Amino acid sequence: MPREHFDTNHEFLAKKEILSYEELATVVESLIPLGLSKVRLTGGEPLLRKDICKFIKMLPQELDLAMTTNGILLEKFSQDLANSGLDRVTVSLDAIDVETFQAMGDTDEVPETVLRGIEAARKAGLEVKVNTVIRAGYNEHSVKMVADRFIGSDVIVRYIEFMDVGQTNSWNLDEVITGEMMQQMFDELKPLKANHTGEVANRFLRGSQEIGFIESVSKPFCGECNRARISADGALYTCLFASSGSDLKALIRMDATKEQIADAVRSIWTKRDDAYSQNRGSAEHKKVEMSFIGG
Repeated sequence: MPREHFDTNHEFLAKKEILSYEELATVVESLIPLGLSKVRLTGGEPLLRKDICKFIKMLPQELDLAMTTNGILLEKFSQDLANSGLDRVTVSLDAIDVETFQAMGDTDEVPETVLRGIEAARKAGLEVKVNTVIRAGYNEHSVKMVADRFIGSDVIVRYIEFMDVGQTNSWNLDEVITGEMMQQMFDELKPLKANHTGEVANRFLRGSQEIGFIESVSKPFCGECNRARISADGALYTCLFASSGSDLKALIRMDATKEQIADAVRSIWTKRDDAYSQNRGSAEHKKVEMSFIGG
């Protein structure tokens, strides 16, 4: 959470306002009959959440279980995550060089900490992807540097266009490096077919290395979006750029059955009309912070 917007006086949610692991697991189980197949733990930073591995064990193991992390604590937790049933980790890494890494992450940490975490995750048997957000004037050089760092490994690198998520990231269209511009930084890329409907990355082979480009600014994919997000306080968001969510916590704490939870989510989902990326610029609305609902 950017310290210039969330300082030491920021008032965090009381614990009673946050869904318990048992409540979250109930939501997950309720959605399986609707076709839920993948669950991603994100944040904020999920590895800061107490007993996160116990929560992973509570989730149905037939699901594809993934986590997005900044990687700072990944070396410590990798084996426990794998033992708990996690399948995959996506690690946010915007730069390999120390100066850019620290500037973009507002941190005193070094990229080597994250790189050790990635290697630990691989050794633990977790599938690893690296997500790199490219912002003009900040880290264009990271496009080649990050890809080159993982040549010869099974780590998949994905580049993300700088998006106007939340209200505090000072987004400017002039700072967007499009996926097409990034692709031109490589000598030869071979297109790959999508793995499934709703896949967010346009995938390519660079020799034997898989890389992808998430182009939600220049090539919106709202029409195929199949992702919903549940915040820690129990609100369901049907778009990354939503201004508000639908309250599930009240329903859960009124002892709703799994069938009733599923019916509520089905109703919310079928009535959604989110298409922010397609309509970007046509109307202004306040957007929830990514640190609140995750990437």
